[in-house]
Amino acid sequence: MSRNRDDWVSQRAYAIWEEEGRPHGRGESHWAQALREFEQLEATKASADGSELIEKLKAAGRLMRAFDEPVFEVEDERQRKAAL
Repeated sequence: MSRNRDDWVSQRAYAIWEEEGRPHGRGESHWAQALREFEQLEATKASADGSELIEKLKAAGRLMRAFDEPVFEVEDERQRKAAL
């Protein structure tokens, strides 16, 4: 295991232990849970700021630009007014 992974898992296992009220004899289950969480995060391969996900969405044509959103709101508002 890499040092970075061990550090993350150790800190997360400690946090889980504290969240559960510091029970005795649960170290292995806390470590296993932290390890599962780490592996889940690694599987997503998302960057901390989400830039990798943003690039994937852009490439797939599934990311809307910020200025596109109000257009839909305006159209929805027009449709509501027309229905009245």
